[in-house]
Amino acid sequence: MKRTTIIKQIERKMKEQEVIDKLSRTFNILGDPTRARIIFALSKAELCVAELASIINVSHSAVSHQMRPLRDLDLVECRKDGKKAYYSLRDEHIENLFEEGLRHVLEKL
Repeated sequence: MKRTTIIKQIERKMKEQEVIDKLSRTFNILGDPTRARIIFALSKAELCVAELASIINVSHSAVSHQMRPLRDLDLVECRKDGKKAYYSLRDEHIENLFEEGLRHVLEKL
């Protein structure tokens, strides 16, 4: 196959800039070690801020601060139960993305 044909095929399949930007922001958000630990914990169970803080050994305020960018990119969702807010991963795509990245890292160790 000619190189120009390959290039044209890729150009047709290329996603819009808005999509690429959101994908880039998602990887950037997941690149923070504290947020990665939060995602790991939430991949195992729905948890409140106090539980997350205990598991990853940071303050409640640190967890709350890290939840905002995760919510803003729809990576996590919140369920209220009285005064407590419970967080979980938004969907299986986030868990799959995280698990694939983790498998990649573990294979290289």
